[in-house]
Amino acid sequence: MRIEQLEYITAVTRLGSLRRAAESLHVSQPALSETVRNLERELGVDLLDRRRSGARISDAGRELLPHIVGVLDAVDTLRRAADARHRTTRMIRLGTVNAATVPLLVPTLQAFRRSHPQTLIEVTGGRQADIHRELLEGGLDLGLINYLQGDDKPPGLHTTELLRGRPVVCVRSDSRLAALPEVSVAELLAEPLIVMRAGYVMHRYVHRLLEGRDPVFSYSTDGAEMGKLMVAEGLGATVLPDFSVTGDPLERAGIITQRPLAGEVPAVLMVIQRPQSTTTTRSVHALHTMFVRSAAAYTGTGPERGDATATVGWP
Repeated sequence: MRIEQLEYITAVTRLGSLRRAAESLHVSQPALSETVRNLERELGVDLLDRRRSGARISDAGRELLPHIVGVLDAVDTLRRAADARHRTTRMIRLGTVNAATVPLLVPTLQAFRRSHPQTLIEVTGGRQADIHRELLEGGLDLGLINYLQGDDKPPGLHTTELLRGRPVVCVRSDSRLAALPEVSVAELLAEPLIVMRAGYVMHRYVHRLLEGRDPVFSYSTDGAEMGKLMVAEGLGATVLPDFSVTGDPLERAGIITQRPLAGEVPAVLMVIQRPQSTTTTRSVHALHTMFVRSAAAYTGTGPERGDATATVGWP
């Protein structure tokens, strides 16, 4: 049993509709419906009376509702106590997949430190699934995650898009591939290739791009930052989102560069995520806002960007 299952039941009861509850909670209706059905199967009780006109709490669900509300009240009390402790310790825990660490993370942390000099930030790297789990379990306050365009977002997390780019080939500036206007799959296969480990979006994309074919030689690494260092040392090429390369110190120094992939490529998104149901400290709110503003500055869109203004107000 999970807390969000109980929260979904109370939302449907309050709003009288699966659709309106899903919109209020910022989750898809199928995901909400399946979550509720899982709880019903676990309890052995039909909590909702589903009709064409909408969903209402069932008689059995009405009997259990005081207990559900009691559990949620107890959880809120626990979260407030934990939140008070967070305010005392002044610690923000941020997870990142390391795909935009230098161009996005560093300027944001620099700006945050100037306005919140007493707040500590713990930055941990990890794979997408690990960060999702830590966010939902309370081990992290915020997470920087990559998605390919069209990927589903997990329930229970609020997602804000920060950057939208495309996969590119990151190469050393004196590489043979750097002289090409674009890099084909055949040319990529002819070079030593540095790939991300399984669990990263770019591992999934490169596997799909190569269609099961093996490069002449390959390395496997954790995260874009190590990949770029290996490229700089001449060990091979790697495929990364363009926003992970543009503005990197190694690129600014002329050591590494990027070339587009030939053919049609999907968009790669960098998003920031936070738990929907967690009471958030002011410092976490401020850091979230600064990430939105840093992303707008990085892309040159400024604070008037539509999605940025929506998130600065903390939806």
